[in-house]
Amino acid sequence: MGERIGTVVRDGLTFDVRDDGPIDGERIVLLHGFPQDSRSWSEVVPRLHDAGYRTIVPDQRGYSPGARPHCRRDYRLQLLADDTITLIDATGDGPVHLVGHDWGAAVAWAVAAWHPHAVHTLTAVSVPHPAAFLRSMVTSTQLFKSWYMLAFQLPWLPEKLLTIPAVSRAVLRRTGQLPAAAARDMERMTDPLAVRGGVNWYRAIPLTDPRSALGRVDVPTLMVWSDSDVAIGRAAVDATPRYVSAPYRLETLTGISHWIPDEAPNELADLILAHVAQG
Repeated sequence: MGERIGTVVRDGLTFDVRDDGPIDGERIVLLHGFPQDSRSWSEVVPRLHDAGYRTIVPDQRGYSPGARPHCRRDYRLQLLADDTITLIDATGDGPVHLVGHDWGAAVAWAVAAWHPHAVHTLTAVSVPHPAAFLRSMVTSTQLFKSWYMLAFQLPWLPEKLLTIPAVSRAVLRRTGQLPAAAARDMERMTDPLAVRGGVNWYRAIPLTDPRSALGRVDVPTLMVWSDSDVAIGRAAVDATPRYVSAPYRLETLTGISHWIPDEAPNELADLILAHVAQG
């Protein structure tokens, strides 16, 4: 039987972790996206606990106060994936069920591709395989949907704007975030260091070798996408199966925004549970 953890330390960085559910249950690791933190899974994990699973939910690099390096090169995808491997190793032996939303999904794809021994099943929420995403940039309107990724390359200005409550509220609500969840996420965005940490994930994209994210995934994979997602188009989702060698399933949620864990937590939890049970 493992032990509860509240933090994980790697390379001098301290990551805050929410460790809940039956201590002897199979582990499900859930990775949040931008601009959220571990609380984005709060409505999902109770269903997983009721089914007997232990959930491990970190505040990732740039989000945990003790894990906010300054340089953008410290937010490369390889380092984000290694953070997750450290977390997995700290919580027990053997592979875990890995779930990620938004940027957390990108990290989950990388972990599954580079460290398949650590992943029993993969559930990617909203964001498809990175290679499929890159492909869609030149084959669809995805580049226009992703304009903000270019804007985030600017120094200091994104942090300055996103820490203004009216701006962060408008961004979250216009992308479909629910009022209560938007208020929660706005609260953490009043901290300029927290915002900078999240934006640095985008700033590190040019420093990541695009070939390094193109590996095929060879673990059972569930892709959950929503057709009212303003950030991720259908083309990238449709291209994803060619990068998965293991059993793969796509579930599309109708009328749901990008913020699936907040807007459809019960439906998402049911999909996760069905997937991990089959895996």
